[in-house]
Amino acid sequence: MSVIAIFGPTASGKSAVAEEIAGRLPGEVVSADSMQVYRGLPILTNQDRHAHLVGIWPLEHEASVGEYAELAHAAIDGILEAGRTPIVVGGTGLYLRAALANLEIPPVPPPGLRERLERLYDDKGGERALATLAERDPAAAAAVHANDRRRVVRALELAELGSSLRRTDSKLWTAETRHPTVVFGLDVPTDELHRRIERRARAIFDLGVEDEVREALSGPISATARHVFGLREVAELSREEAVGALVAMTRRYAAYQRKWMRRIPEIVIVDANRPAAETADEMLTLAATPAARHA
Repeated sequence: MSVIAIFGPTASGKSAVAEEIAGRLPGEVVSADSMQVYRGLPILTNQDRHAHLVGIWPLEHEASVGEYAELAHAAIDGILEAGRTPIVVGGTGLYLRAALANLEIPPVPPPGLRERLERLYDDKGGERALATLAERDPAAAAAVHANDRRRVVRALELAELGSSLRRTDSKLWTAETRHPTVVFGLDVPTDELHRRIERRARAIFDLGVEDEVREALSGPISATARHVFGLREVAELSREEAVGALVAMTRRYAAYQRKWMRRIPEIVIVDANRPAAETADEMLTLAATPAARHA
């Protein structure tokens, strides 16, 4: 095998399984998470300090998929050249795909563009913003909902840059990868996943996430870093309110991740509702099967 990729919803145990596999091969873990790239929020973003591309950028850095992709390709190629196996792990679908393939990455937006479009959405409302998008990119407007602020803003941003959200989406999940790769999806029953999400939400407060967030927000922070999951809730709500909000948000996001997981071509779904070592053993057995690999 050349590359192993692991995708799954939040709290499905991706990091633990990846570490088990890395120890057996040997291999090295490469993170494909859009929030773990930032330094300063290791608790909130559940960082694995042993993985590549974790904590690589300061909070004031404006992250982009294109910049991440270059670093991920270099990390993966370097691991392969050293005779080891890259284990690419992520819950951010676009980052995982960018790490594994040569994507047509849209241009990086100029400073201030996203903030201007976010103000447009907030001031005019989702329906008006979507109408504006329909004038500029009808295909993208047909693919998003007016209430989905993030995607409407992103689609408007791409339209101004001469690209299209729809074009990017249509090419995202192809089977083509830079190296022979087997992609695994971790499956955990919904009830168990919800229990894990709540345990994690409560555990990060015991670890000191409130102090971590307070310190992070005391300095400059980019627009992309401000989208770190739970940052605003931890900063603005009481502990119990923040836990409740974080649990609800994370459950919704996990449902979204599961939908993305099913869209990945040739993904191999494995049971992750058991000890990580058992899941890792099955994955390595499957990865050794030629039919499981694709290029």
